[in-house]
Amino acid sequence: MDKIEIKGLEVFAHHGVYEEEQRLGQKFVVSAVLSLDTTAAAQTDDLDQTVNYGAISRQITQILQRENHKLLERAAAVTAEEVLLTNPLINGITIKIEKPWAPVGLPLETVAVETTRKWHTAYIALGSNLGEKKNYLDVAIEELKAVKGIQIESVSDWIETEPYGYLDQPNFLNGCACLRTWLEPFALLDVLQSIEAKAGRERKIHWGPRTLDLDLLFYDDQVLGTKRLIVPHPEIEKRSFVLVPMAQIAPWLRHPVSKSTIKELLEQLEASQKQD
Repeated sequence: MDKIEIKGLEVFAHHGVYEEEQRLGQKFVVSAVLSLDTTAAAQTDDLDQTVNYGAISRQITQILQRENHKLLERAAAVTAEEVLLTNPLINGITIKIEKPWAPVGLPLETVAVETTRKWHTAYIALGSNLGEKKNYLDVAIEELKAVKGIQIESVSDWIETEPYGYLDQPNFLNGCACLRTWLEPFALLDVLQSIEAKAGRERKIHWGPRTLDLDLLFYDDQVLGTKRLIVPHPEIEKRSFVLVPMAQIAPWLRHPVSKSTIKELLEQLEASQKQD
């Protein structure tokens, strides 16, 4: 990924914990590293094919002067997120805010906070087999759209499937969605579980009936194995209720462990089911 750097942008603003900082203001020094693909701009010599660093510098200044924050951490996060949201060509941004006049009562050159926001691609599975199943799934998609830092890229059809694992329960309605998000995996998991909780999800029986089930299937090409979260989601290759909708939206996505595409995994599963 190519980069554009902005270094040493001076901004007079009113951030700080102390009342005097909020009232009198002080100088902040900002640097930003923008990650993007500059191939088109390099080939065409057209400013519209890249990011105008002058416009970004003015935007950063406006954001930092628009609202006062107690913490540099908050100021950096707000700035990084707004720049990322409003500039589609930017795939990632690292913002560093320095505070050379920090009131610490000791000789120092500066203090600084550095924050990174980057778009990631995640795939989730959705399922429901209680109550108004389609409504639970539709509402879940709308809830995800409302979360800052999540954009819905595509959603599969909802398909009816038989239960998996625990069989004495109603049929499911299942589907998958592709998300663009700057949330890290565990933060995304927190969002998914909070949406499940709002839908009245109860975990009483393993693989049992539920109003709403949201599983994180893939997160970029990362491989995670923790007690709380495993990515890619285990047993994807055995679950047609995941592979069929995934094949609608990402047939050529490659499993980071098996290296097989979703299309290949589905074909392998269907072949094994025919043999059985």
